Amino acid sequence: MSTQSLLQQVSKCVICEPHLPLGARPVIQFNPQARILIAGQAPGIKVHESGKPFDDASGQRLRSWLGVTSDEFYDDCNFAILPMSFCYPGKGKSGDLPPRKECAVAWREKLLAQLNNIELTIILGKYAQAYHLPHTKQLPLTELVKSWREYWPSYLPLPHPSPRNNIWLKKNPWFEQQVLPELGNKIRTILAR
Repeated sequence: MSTQSLLQQVSKCVICEPHLPLGARPVIQFNPQARILIAGQAPGIKVHESGKPFDDASGQRLRSWLGVTSDEFYDDCNFAILPMSFCYPGKGKSGDLPPRKECAVAWREKLLAQLNNIELTIILGKYAQAYHLPHTKQLPLTELVKSWREYWPSYLPLPHPSPRNNIWLKKNPWFEQQVLPELGNKIRTILAR
């Protein structure tokens, strides 16, 4: 299947629409030439409304962590953005609901198979971590992120850049001191090619 045909199918997907409070609106960024994959959870409500991935406070922090401009980030030859679920799942008791599973089953392998130029996969959140690093799904987030060098330079598990993780960031200053400089250097190297 051609990339264009696949992306048209993804854009029209309504597999889990009956379970979505705001209906289906798949939000991804995809180009087979992309060199960095951001594997996230699911779009939040602001992203659902805009239709643009990471068009919110989490995205501002993520771009800061990566050391890139908005133009660099939204250049699909630089970054592919594939959350575990492409649509906003709704609100839960403490944040958004988990990503719906139907999306990954229907689309993830087909899309990943077309990304042959990926040099770094940035993994945000426990659902993406369980998918991309399945042997680590029982590890607490802090332990997994502390062991980042085990997966480097192909994969980098990160905490979600959501403002909800401000307390985690304050409790773990080593993350900004040790991990982010390495990440920034790697991103610069990849984008300079």
